[in-house]
This record gives sequence, C-alpha cells and structure tokens, in this order.
Amino acid sequence: MVQGIDASPRRAVAIVGGGPAGMTLALALHQQGVAATVFDARPRAAARNDPRVLALSYGSRLILEELGVWNAIQATSIKTIHVSQQGGLGRTRLTADEQGVPALGYVAAAGSVATALDQRLDACQIAVRDNCHVIRAEVVADAVRLHFADAQNHGQPVEAALAAWAEGSIADASATVRDYGQHALICRAETAAPASTIAYERFTAQGPLALLPMDKAWAVVFTVAADALQPMLALDDQAFLARLQTHFGSRVEFTGVGPRASYPLALRVRRSAVAERQVWIGNAAQTLHPVAGQGFNLALRDIFELARCLGSGREDCGSSAALDSYAAARRLDRAGVIGFTDLLVRLFSNDCGPLQHARGLGLMAIDLLPPARTLLTKRMMFGARAWP
Repeated sequence: MVQGIDASPRRAVAIVGGGPAGMTLALALHQQGVAATVFDARPRAAARNDPRVLALSYGSRLILEELGVWNAIQATSIKTIHVSQQGGLGRTRLTADEQGVPALGYVAAAGSVATALDQRLDACQIAVRDNCHVIRAEVVADAVRLHFADAQNHGQPVEAALAAWAEGSIADASATVRDYGQHALICRAETAAPASTIAYERFTAQGPLALLPMDKAWAVVFTVAADALQPMLALDDQAFLARLQTHFGSRVEFTGVGPRASYPLALRVRRSAVAERQVWIGNAAQTLHPVAGQGFNLALRDIFELARCLGSGREDCGSSAALDSYAAARRLDRAGVIGFTDLLVRLFSNDCGPLQHARGLGLMAIDLLPPARTLLTKRMMFGARAWP
C-alpha cells in the first residue's frame, strides 16, 4: 500500500532530513502555500542538541525574520570583521556602520537555531515524522515514491510531487570533490577582555583561523593540517592556548579553552542540485570549507528561492519547469560562493613568499578602497547578486 503525504499530492513535498535546512524549507514552503512533511531518521528534536556554531549573515537574518523564527534565536552580533594574515602585512576591516546595517552577521549555536525552527514547525502544524529512515526513492508517473527501512513507517512507501534531500553526504559519482588535507578544530575560548562584536579571520600557512564572538567568549574554528590534528588534540589546555596565541597574534589574550572537537575539510559539490522529481539542498547539495562562514547562508538563500519557485501558483510543485526555474535562478550565486571559498583556501593556506606579498597588497587595497569593501561585504551578506 502506498500513502500520499497530502490530500493534493501534486502540491506536496517530502523533505528528507530534519536538521536546520530541512526545517527551514518546510517553513518556507508553508509560507508559499505548499504542503510538506519532514522525514527524519533521528528522534524528534535531535537537532536541538547540535553543538556546532553557525555564522549567519545579515541576509540570513532577513530570511529567518520572514519565516517568523529570528526573535527566538539567541545570537551575538558581528559589527566588524577584521581580516589579516600571519607573518605578513596588510589587513582589512569591514564594518556594519559603513554599510548602513545593524550588523554584518550573527553567531548562534546550531541548537538554538534548530530549537526556534522546530517550535515554529509546531506552531504552523507542519508534520514531522521522526525515526523514518529513507533508503531509496523512485520516480513513478507524476510523483516520487520514498521507501523506508524495515519496521519504519510500517514499511509503507510514501508518494509526493517532489523529494527534497536535506541530509546525508554527496554520493553522486559526477560530483566535484577536493580534499583540502585539513581539519577544522573547533572549541570555545575565553580571553582577558570579554568578546565584543568583532569577528576575526586570520589566514595562516596551515589554513584560516576564525574567532567569532559568542556571548562573552569566542567560538574558535582553527584549521590544521591533517597530519597535525592528533598532536594538537593531544596538547593540554595551556599548551593548546599557547599554540592558538602564536597563530592568532596579540590582538586578544587567551585565558581559557573548552573541549575540542574536529572534522575533516573538503569541497563536495553535486554537479546538479536537481533531477526528475528531486532536489538537494544544504550539505546534500554542496559542502564547503568554513572559511568566511558561507555554507549555511548559501543554503538559506537556496531554500528561500526554491520555495518561491515551487509556489508561484503552480499546479505541480515537482514539475521540471519548477525545478529548472530554481536551478537557473541559483546558478550564479551557487557557483560564485563555491568558487570564492575554494579560491580563498587555496590562495591563503600556504607560506609562499610571492603569494604572501600579493595577499598583503590585496588586503591593503580592499581596506583603502570603499567600493571594494562594499562589494565584498554585500557579497558576504547577500550572495553573488550583492543586494538584498
């Protein structure tokens, strides 16, 4: 027996994945009048316990405000971004005041974002089916049929007009994959003076080191070479703080550090984020290096545009016309952000002398040219179009 997830299956979307991306898509579709059900392999509200930290651009705040969740998120404002390189001249300061916005971005615990989204799903009465592990999808006539693992969903397939994949790794054989040979070592750190509203991006030969203000402390994203990871994790707190201080410099004085965790860094990009009756969003579509904090912000812009394309009064929200419209609308921003972050990693993660001087000159030029600062800042806030 096959179930439909809505009384009008041609207007229904099955979202696979109950993390921030999947929940945001469900809310955006609801706003467009498109029915959706979220299928999550984990227990309900598992995303609320996500320990990661998210950097949200000002543009992302506008999207989350539109969806009615921003006020429930506990976030710290970023009013200034300070960019520099270790062992070289040149730096750039980007400020919210110069751009006429209340903040360039915000730092929030992923669990706080997930909690706000989950509460909003309840308020909008959007269905979430937890402990549902989707094992495959097949296109049948004018629908997509999802199959579940044994004993889940009573073993019955579900049909919808579209399957939106919002979780899982990229298994597409044609995907672009680049192993950076790096890991992100993440932790919380305290300093002699409480964190303010400045975020730091410091480029080192090992890779970028980011300090993001979070309450009165800092969220640290320390890029280390793969062969240096275990020795770094093995350091006691004082030795690790000394290493962190050496890489960051003297702008702040580190006094304490919390537990450390790590994950490997690689670029993974699906060749196409759409297929017949299927679409991929968030990390299921592209996984980026955390430099400049663009991954989740790109996902939110993708989601907002996808919901607009699937709505728009369409009779069949999974039609090729709807998906082609979405892919065309997101092509520039997606390619621009992916290329930008990849280029930053490859240009700045080395100690080549000539490149170091060129990087310094580039940072100085951006700092001295207001139009260049404005273009860079707006691209970081709003994507490749550089406007809201």
